[in-house]
Amino acid sequence: MKETYLRAAAVAADFLSAPAVAGAWAKPSALEMMSVGGLAAHLSRQITMVPELVEGPVEPDAPIVSLLGHYTRVRWRGQPLDNETNQQIRGSAEDLAAPGPAAIAIDANLALTAIPDVLDADDRGIVYLPWTGWSLRTADFLATRTLEIVVHTDDLAASVGLPTPEFGADAVDVVVTLLARLSVQRHGAVPVLRGLARAERAPVSIAAI
Repeated sequence: MKETYLRAAAVAADFLSAPAVAGAWAKPSALEMMSVGGLAAHLSRQITMVPELVEGPVEPDAPIVSLLGHYTRVRWRGQPLDNETNQQIRGSAEDLAAPGPAAIAIDANLALTAIPDVLDADDRGIVYLPWTGWSLRTADFLATRTLEIVVHTDDLAASVGLPTPEFGADAVDVVVTLLARLSVQRHGAVPVLRGLARAERAPVSIAAI
């Protein structure tokens, strides 16, 4: 999972430096109620948080949850935009965007340089997420960040009118597999099967998150 995450993060970090991103920084993004700058900062955070959390303290009493269990517990999934958690996420992203596009891109690339050594030194295999109160195994944590990176890089590309950069087959496999499992968790097997294989009987949506 380490190499898959690193390759995906490198694609995102490079895209954050695109002139079109800087040029549209204050404009609305493809995500409602979020600026391009806020979206870019949120994307960058999926890189910069990794060394912080992998090296950060572990809460010994925090439960270690599974990858799917993480998404069952989060308070933003499937919630309306005015949900308190979603408002907090957007507000934090807009605050992070304040230093501007160059600073956000530099922070992402600096973190990306540090992450390989941080992951190599990780002898706990557990990452505590302070905003949730639970921990994930490191590989599962990296899978969640890979999903965020791939999805939000596409959001950012749509926001600035650029093609979505190509991610490696390994990252696509991780993200699509996880989204498919989350979709089944949310909608049940039959709607997902029909959505993927039977257009004539497909539901309106099999959105996973």
